[in-house]
Amino acid sequence: MTTLDQIHEAAKAEFLQKGYKDASLRNIVKSLGKTLGAFYGYYKSKEELFEALVGEHYQYLIDRFKDAQKQFADLPHEQQPEVMGDISGVCMFDMLHYAYQHLEECKLILCCSEGTRFSGLIDEMVEIEVEGTHAYQRVLAELGRPSPPLDPTLEHILITGMFHTFFELVIHEMPLPDAENYVKEMRAFYTAGWMKIMGQ
Repeated sequence: MTTLDQIHEAAKAEFLQKGYKDASLRNIVKSLGKTLGAFYGYYKSKEELFEALVGEHYQYLIDRFKDAQKQFADLPHEQQPEVMGDISGVCMFDMLHYAYQHLEECKLILCCSEGTRFSGLIDEMVEIEVEGTHAYQRVLAELGRPSPPLDPTLEHILITGMFHTFFELVIHEMPLPDAENYVKEMRAFYTAGWMKIMGQ
């Protein structure tokens, strides 16, 4: 294992135990028998180290989610109501499997990132989903199937709740077959609920 790998492993352990804010670079390097000077040969700051651990994983989750939204929006409008849950269902399973393959890094984002730009993962996804929901409402109106106006607060609560429910599976390291089953059930629940609210 290279020194850099050792730093990453020690940093993951420290961040998972204490969170970004309370984690100490001094502890990380001390646990390896290294000096802070040696650490600074690799990273300029604690922030840069955290970014190295989780940056690509955060980006994957956001990009995968945006891609699903774009795939849906690019479909012919008359097709959208028929496949409303399909594309987002595949996306949820992709994100779940990815999170399980990179469990520690994803738990760092979900549980230990307060004080970094990564703590806004769910908020960013909620914003994307709200935009997607409004675009879909415009499509329904255009197809002559308008949905009643959604209360913005209720919409925000429901969408935020959906993501928290989804990521709870990762946080609690639910066995993967159980987690897959929960995602399936959860999606059926939310899809039926949204169709009801949207008067479809």
